[in-house]
Amino acid sequence: MSEADPVKKSKAQVFGARLLSTLILWAMVTGVFISGNVWAFIGLMTLIGLFGVWEYFQMTQKGGVPSQPKWGMLVCMLYLVTLAARLGNSETGGHAALDSLFGLDVAFFILIVMGGFTCQLRRPVDGKKTVTEVAMTTLGFVYVAVLFSFLLRLLFLPDGDDPVPGAWLVIWLVAVTKFADMGAYITGSLIGKHKMIPHISPGKTWQGFGGGLAFSQLAGCGIFAMLPEQLAVLGGWAWVIALSLVLSLLAIIGDLAESVLKRSVGVKDSGNTLPGIGGALDLIDSLCFTAPVLYLILRWMPECC
Repeated sequence: MSEADPVKKSKAQVFGARLLSTLILWAMVTGVFISGNVWAFIGLMTLIGLFGVWEYFQMTQKGGVPSQPKWGMLVCMLYLVTLAARLGNSETGGHAALDSLFGLDVAFFILIVMGGFTCQLRRPVDGKKTVTEVAMTTLGFVYVAVLFSFLLRLLFLPDGDDPVPGAWLVIWLVAVTKFADMGAYITGSLIGKHKMIPHISPGKTWQGFGGGLAFSQLAGCGIFAMLPEQLAVLGGWAWVIALSLVLSLLAIIGDLAESVLKRSVGVKDSGNTLPGIGGALDLIDSLCFTAPVLYLILRWMPECC
């Protein structure tokens, strides 16, 4: 091994780094939660979302995949900031603003597609590269900015008098989602033998998959048992168990979705902001799949909950 070659860390070192990063993140979340400030919640989530978008476009550039990073970052930033401002408005925001967000989504989707093609008018068509740039930029907007934005919406989904009525709902979702990731990693590291999907992620095992489902269920049911009133929006035990199962499956798929993206563009990590975890996109990849589904289930089928 040459001096330039990176030293491969042991599983214990990786787990230690991941645990430390997780504790720091939870300390930040706890601080925001204790503050009870609407803008603290919104600001933290918006910042994480923007980091995720930035890493997405960094990955496309690193992998040599055509995209429009400047245009994509601009639209995603405007979208997340506009969404945050609308939800955080003390008079017309919060739960009352949720109905208007569909129009916002459509408007920005139209903007990024039309603007993307307009940007291509500056130079001659370069085969597939030209349309790939527009497609990859649009994918970044939908995959990161739009899907992650549902975490912000969940903060205001319950209709209550609290400044942030969905704070406990978001904590519950993050716990269920990340326990699926953590359970899969711990179980897979300890007893993982049978590869689950080696052509996408060689480290994933069926034992880890089972551990992820079990840990997620433990988190979902455990938190609901401790805070039934704060999580009344979830309904009874049957729905908590069912939602925990569905969300844990989506968390695993969301993690694998980013693996598909990274393998497609030919990069190993989205970033190295968080030791042991990776970048912001590695942190939110599974939440980008679980948050929209939980939001739509609770909003579109309230009679079930």
